[in-house]
Amino acid sequence: MDIIKSIEHEQLKNKIPDLKVGNTVRVHQRIKEGNRERIQVFEGTIIKKQGGGVNASFTVRKIAYGVGVEKTFLVHSPMVEKVEVVRVGKARRARLYYLRDRIGKAAKTKEDTGARIENKEITIKEEISEETPVETPAVENVAETETPVAEEVKEETAPVEEAKTEVKEETATDKKEEK
Repeated sequence: MDIIKSIEHEQLKNKIPDLKVGNTVRVHQRIKEGNRERIQVFEGTIIKKQGGGVNASFTVRKIAYGVGVEKTFLVHSPMVEKVEVVRVGKARRARLYYLRDRIGKAAKTKEDTGARIENKEITIKEEISEETPVETPAVENVAETETPVAEEVKEETAPVEEAKTEVKEETATDKKEEK
């Protein structure tokens, strides 16, 4: 692997959210103020996605106090804590720049009513656990564990049947006493 690609691969997140243009999302972003760190939520509509790899980004637009605000977030940034899908929108274009000219309810996308809101995540890097499998002892252990389990089940079922018969006998005697 190339040196640059290996460095970029280290910077990628393991799982990224499945983002689609037109969806309304809630982005949780870390903000550092002095020596404190807090999380700020930015909710709006995704108007574009661009790039790939480490440079992949998406732009979210919302209207705050009558003014349109757009923020661009890097998908693999450590400052982006998580992205939640609030509403699935219908979009037939890759870029929704026409929403910039619209005001109020017209600035929304139509909701895809049949779609479920799912926080799907795409796995980028898979963690490989290095374990040496020992096949022969594993087969022997499985055979040994199966036999005692069957015997235990048989032992447990017998007392249950006895308890049922005792209960039936008691109920029959109780009825005779009541008469």
